[in-house]
Amino acid sequence: MERVALSEKLEFSRLIYGMWRLADGEASSPKEVEAKIQACLDQGITTFDQADIYGEYIAESIMGAALKSNPALAKQMEIITKCNIVVDAGRHSGTRVKHYDTSRDHILSSVDWSLKEMGVDHIHLLLIHRPDPFMDHHVTGAALDELVTSGKIGSVGVSNFRPWDWDLLQSTMKNRLVTNQIEISLKEITPFANGDLAFHQRQGHRLMAWSPLGGGDLMTGSSALTTIMDQLAVTYRVDRASIAVAFLLAHPAKILPVLGTNNLKRIEAISDTLKVKLDRQDWFQLYQAALGHEVA
Repeated sequence: MERVALSEKLEFSRLIYGMWRLADGEASSPKEVEAKIQACLDQGITTFDQADIYGEYIAESIMGAALKSNPALAKQMEIITKCNIVVDAGRHSGTRVKHYDTSRDHILSSVDWSLKEMGVDHIHLLLIHRPDPFMDHHVTGAALDELVTSGKIGSVGVSNFRPWDWDLLQSTMKNRLVTNQIEISLKEITPFANGDLAFHQRQGHRLMAWSPLGGGDLMTGSSALTTIMDQLAVTYRVDRASIAVAFLLAHPAKILPVLGTNNLKRIEAISDTLKVKLDRQDWFQLYQAALGHEVA
């Protein structure tokens, strides 16, 4: 599995396992979660994406139960988590309105909560989950720097930020933001042309892509896009999902797809996408089908 450096001190597996569905369904016992983590590790997928809000604030504890059952797993993993979304659920029950909180107290308490729930003493990467229109960037930046200095987190990034949101937060920080996790896929191709990808590519940032399968929509139905995906899947002897992910992997910006499924057999096959090496014309076939028209 290819390794990608996000900074001088942080390196991730090219494919990342996303745990936003960890609390869905019945397959969430420590033994079952341990099997999912091990299936990823067996393929060289060592980076795992969490957030305090996943599963209405219980996904981290579900993962933590598996790590407690098998402490050796955590030593092989890079852990990402996120904070700042507050809804009326779990530990935030009674919240009157959904909101974002980038105050010092909230960020520090969220990290302490995540460490406790996952049963670890270090988070490799903390992301601010959503841009906060009420953010005091001086306060937020100082809190994030404080967490790095304390050793509780290794690095800081963001999620769903536009370039100006990134610049605002970065302007007050001593530590460099290392990544932005955004929605990007054959269903959501806007970042390729709206300046988001160009902004980060110019500065050498490694983007993470959430929902690379378009929330599952790319796996169902029939369209000009899915027809081309299926044709390429036959050519490369993989499934449609592998083509969707290969589209992101082929881009020179070295995008890191975040893949989430609770099905163990699908987890075991995640790395099949690495068999696919799309050329420029393959890539543009998919891109134009996603656009709905030929490039000008």
